[in-house]
Amino acid sequence: MDWLERMNSAMDYIETNLADNISYDDIAQIACCSTYHFQRMFPFITGISLSEYIRRRRLTLAAFELQTTDARVIDVAMKYGYQSPEAFARAFKNLHGIMPISARDKGMSLKAYPRMSFHISIKGDVEMNYRIEHRESFEMFGVYGLVSQDLQTAFIEVPRFRKQCDEDGSVDLMNELLGRFGNTVLHAALFDHTGESFKYMIGYHLPKGLEIPERFTKLSVPALTWAIFPEPQCDLQKLWERIYSEWFPISGYEQVEGPQFEMYYGMPGHTQVEIWIPVKKK
Repeated sequence: MDWLERMNSAMDYIETNLADNISYDDIAQIACCSTYHFQRMFPFITGISLSEYIRRRRLTLAAFELQTTDARVIDVAMKYGYQSPEAFARAFKNLHGIMPISARDKGMSLKAYPRMSFHISIKGDVEMNYRIEHRESFEMFGVYGLVSQDLQTAFIEVPRFRKQCDEDGSVDLMNELLGRFGNTVLHAALFDHTGESFKYMIGYHLPKGLEIPERFTKLSVPALTWAIFPEPQCDLQKLWERIYSEWFPISGYEQVEGPQFEMYYGMPGHTQVEIWIPVKKK
């Protein structure tokens, strides 16, 4: 069974169990990868997180059921995983723009979020350079902010946070501690992923014996094998999407738990970058 078949089988499992408990572990097992890798890969190839996709599908079916049956709102809420009518009403209104009780009113407009499936798309033959390296454990230090797991929101929040770190003196102070020019670019670490957010840290390798102020956070990175992708043009949004949608499905590797890095090198205006992702062979 190839990658395409496995992903569509995972979608079949979700669709079959929308009115029951959905196990992320079972989804990942069907897709023949780890739960962590599947959850990280899914939004990059679909544009939406796994939890949000399931939520929208359930609320779509809930709206159909309210329109076409006499089922009570509380029964529909419980069927699709909501523990109270209030929680269901909030979620329903956020997606559909109306309260559940109004779904039966004539002329009401509702949203139907379709079942997702995967198909082959020929995009061209643009090469993707990468290398696989094993690195021993090391430490980073820096400042971090919370960033949304929603990709479109994250691609707005990250530049905003980087600008904040420039303006509040964090970048200058880190470079001063490292004995470098104040505007030398620093690396970025992405870690502690949850269903809703992750930590994005601006920082650098921590030299042995360097005492750092309390405003900075240490990040310990264990020994890992890394897939490293250079991007001379610094078009990271496109590269992140290509890694998960084009490289992982054919590489024989999957992501493992651990921080990811955007390793910046050089000075402003003369910067190159690499994306580092911890991996293992399947």
